[in-house]
Amino acid sequence: MKVAVPARQNQIDDHFGHCEVFKIYSIDDNNKIMGSEDVPSPDGCGCKSDIATVLAQKGVTTMLAGNMGQGAVNVLTAQGIKVIRGCSGNIDQVVNSFIKGEISDSGEGCKAHESHSHDGHTCSH
Repeated sequence: MKVAVPARQNQIDDHFGHCEVFKIYSIDDNNKIMGSEDVPSPDGCGCKSDIATVLAQKGVTTMLAGNMGQGAVNVLTAQGIKVIRGCSGNIDQVVNSFIKGEISDSGEGCKAHESHSHDGHTCSH
């Protein structure tokens, strides 16, 4: 299984579309982290980029995120990536909590940024 987290300075970035990097964790069948890989965040708006396709091509099946709007959730879900929102804190600790079954989706999007403009286009976060 592969799990991705939007990160900034080893913390869950609360704004999915503007994180520094997506860290992908490879987890074996015994729920042990086998390694990780950094995927640079694309410039601009996350939901308008190809990051969901890139992550899916790398085998990511789950995204552990802070907040994100429905547009980003839809893009990730369309690529077969389950989104779990409401995560915060150190990324290694969050992934370990997920492995232990201690994390579930908050169901809340990023309403403060639900629709705003980036360089002339509107993006939901």
